[in-house]
Amino acid sequence: MEKVIYALWADSGEARADLNARLLGEVAPQLSPMVHALRINVQDDAVATGTSPRITSTRPQMEAVIQLWLDSANDAARAGVDAVVAEAAPRHAAWLASESTVLPNRLHPPAHGARTEGFSQIVFLGLPPRLGWTAWRDIWERQHSAVAVDTQANFEYVQNLIVRPLTCDAPPYVAMIEECFPAAALHDEAVYFDAVGDAGRLAEHRRLMMESCARFIDFDRIDCIPTSQFDIRRHGS
Repeated sequence: MEKVIYALWADSGEARADLNARLLGEVAPQLSPMVHALRINVQDDAVATGTSPRITSTRPQMEAVIQLWLDSANDAARAGVDAVVAEAAPRHAAWLASESTVLPNRLHPPAHGARTEGFSQIVFLGLPPRLGWTAWRDIWERQHSAVAVDTQANFEYVQNLIVRPLTCDAPPYVAMIEECFPAAALHDEAVYFDAVGDAGRLAEHRRLMMESCARFIDFDRIDCIPTSQFDIRRHGS
């Protein structure tokens, strides 16, 4: 089984709400019978006014993300899925990914077809020129993972290592990360950094996280987007 990640851009002039409605109301039921599992992340009203980190390096930035699992991500096996995605968003990009669930969501398990509690932070990463791929991966997976869990209030943390692009114009990302946070973390940095009521703990967690990120992230090669997460189909369902 292989995982495919799609980033979608809205057509020029299309309202974000219209794209979201099509993805959840039309695209989801089309894709669901074709895949083993399906997750759709959209930017909706629930996340529109938050002050949690939003970083834009890709302009225009992607509007939504589709994550799905297939028997094979080879072109022929993916053709039907690609056609549905292309109809929904003519501008899109796709990557084959290797998923590692560092922190499973056991606090607020997703419900079929419903919005997951809190919000989901989607992060696309490019490779910093100062690092080779092996050194970058070592810092991210072996050193940063524990920091990300220990200094934040995330209740899901998934690392997607990009194996290869599946579309010819896909941006050269090396990873996509998904982290779920409590709803209050969207507006409150103390909640985000798991330091409510403790200014010293907040400062220390912020420092540790920023120092760790600076080791393997160039902030002109990162897209960080708060989204609402919808698990449309889960493995085995």
